[in-house]
Amino acid sequence: MTKRQIALVACAVAAATTGLGAAPPIVPEAASASRTVHRVKPGESIQRAVDAARPGDSVVLSPGTYRESVTITTPNLTLRGSSASPTVIVPGKAASGACAVAGHGVCVTGTAQRPVEGVTVRTLTLRNFARNGLWASRTDRLTVRGVTAEKNGNWGIAQERSVRSVLSHNTARDNGDAGLFVSNTTDTEEGAVDTGGTEISHNRLSGNRIGLTVRRLRNVTVDHNEATGNCAAVFVVGDESTPRAGAMRLRHNHVHANNKYCPKTPRLPFLQGSGIVLTGAEETLVADNRVEDNKGTSPLSGGIVLFKSFVGALNERNEIRDNVVLRNGTADLADRDTGAGNSFRGNTCGVSEPAGMC
Repeated sequence: MTKRQIALVACAVAAATTGLGAAPPIVPEAASASRTVHRVKPGESIQRAVDAARPGDSVVLSPGTYRESVTITTPNLTLRGSSASPTVIVPGKAASGACAVAGHGVCVTGTAQRPVEGVTVRTLTLRNFARNGLWASRTDRLTVRGVTAEKNGNWGIAQERSVRSVLSHNTARDNGDAGLFVSNTTDTEEGAVDTGGTEISHNRLSGNRIGLTVRRLRNVTVDHNEATGNCAAVFVVGDESTPRAGAMRLRHNHVHANNKYCPKTPRLPFLQGSGIVLTGAEETLVADNRVEDNKGTSPLSGGIVLFKSFVGALNERNEIRDNVVLRNGTADLADRDTGAGNSFRGNTCGVSEPAGMC
């Protein structure tokens, strides 16, 4: 062996011992390979596949109709349908499991000690459930995308006790109450919860009693949604509890012709022709929305309306600016509240209550 060959061998050995010549790690590829896709066909059990899945797995449904309710408690699980043809989940003939007994379609549920994290539900139709199409409780970073929730008895897509959710590009239509419903809790009286930045965007809401209800929450963004044909389009709801509801952003939404009639309830008068309504909220920005042709004679009718909550809590320090609010009745902008610090500026409108805000 020549001196040059000896030198080259020595350099190679040194490089190997110092790691300079080592191959790149393959951990990402190995981690990806460990994720399993569980495929389900009509007539097979979705729940069985979900129960067999591990964190990071996907349960993929072929096109067709499935007759069951599904409970997800596994973190980082994806449940998705086909993008080629509709994948529809409807109630089964016999209720089996807590989700079905409660009247829901898909349930994503964690616990107080361990919220279920990182679940994704996408590209499904949830139809004709007695209560809610999708029900989520105690979740963190839930994503619901491309879901159609229609003709469910109560809410189309609903969640409580959840943070950092993304609800986007969904369709909620012809549901008994709200198409989309997000809340701090539904069974206790508590102050507003900071969601950590829940996003509700690019959804289409039609034919519901209320398109979107945001109840007793803080730090929520509602943008680029379309609401039409509901009795009321968007309700931001608070009360006298602390922390107060608010610190939200409602921007770039198209709210038009929400003129369906809904009779009164123990908490609310009849609804018709309500665009964006704030009750008992604070420090919320309503900006750059188009709110048009919402017409009615309810105390909550109008384009953008500030109204006391049903327990008399006031709206305070909200900013309504740079909206196009036209052809709404009984007013385009209506401040039917006595709360302090609410401002209206830069809006394009025709009629306001009181006069002078257009």
